[in-house]
Amino acid sequence: MTTTRPLSLVTGASAGIGAAFARELAARGHDLVLTARRVERLTELADELRTRHSCTVTVLPADLADPTAVASLCRELQARGLAVDWLINNAGYGVPGTFEANTWATHEAFIRVLMTAPTELAWRLIPGMRERGYGRIVNVASLAGHVPGSAGHTLYAASKAYLIKFSQSLALENRHLGVNVCALCPGFTWSEFHDVTGTRDMMNKLPGFMWQTAEAVVREGYEAVERGEVVHVTGGVNRFIKAMTKLLPDRLALWLSARESKRYRALEAN
Repeated sequence: MTTTRPLSLVTGASAGIGAAFARELAARGHDLVLTARRVERLTELADELRTRHSCTVTVLPADLADPTAVASLCRELQARGLAVDWLINNAGYGVPGTFEANTWATHEAFIRVLMTAPTELAWRLIPGMRERGYGRIVNVASLAGHVPGSAGHTLYAASKAYLIKFSQSLALENRHLGVNVCALCPGFTWSEFHDVTGTRDMMNKLPGFMWQTAEAVVREGYEAVERGEVVHVTGGVNRFIKAMTKLLPDRLALWLSARESKRYRALEAN
């Protein structure tokens, strides 16, 4: 266990689950590195956390869709002498519409942010964690990674399923060296995610019991990775949905996914 204040890197820290992770970690005595594209939001959050928790917060803006972003970010960490103990791979978004309705550039950027960047960050930061004998990685996946894919938002469930399997393998390779890896799988979470994808009106029709706050998701995630849980689905409703999906025949599960996804997946691109 580290004997100094842990340093946590949070991607996508400007809002939602990322901002909630930053607040939770700061409250638990962590220093922070915050990254996202929106500099003003990161700066506001950093000021809030410094004032409230007297922690050190470093703001390093980055666009993870840029193929050079992760390497540049890690070079800056090294130049500043910042050794990351906790990596929160949270950055993500949704792409409304069917697969062919969006450009390849749109899909390529999505893959880089949701799959390539978290994988590269883990690859670059795990050696230091292993050397120090301590580390935590939380890959923010989704309940969508456990259920059949849907029409619309074509790559979203696929990217989250990747993060789950990646986390499992990474956990098996590193847990004996003091590095815990957890795929955190929330369901519907109150954030600006659905405003950005243009599906807020659709989301408002879903019953309230299906939703969690970002703060509740983060608390579960923190506790799960600390106790060495490799995959954690948040909330009783979401765990029930996951269990039922696994019990159903594939054909029936896919049919249900096709029917229900019309309630929350946009088939038209923005």
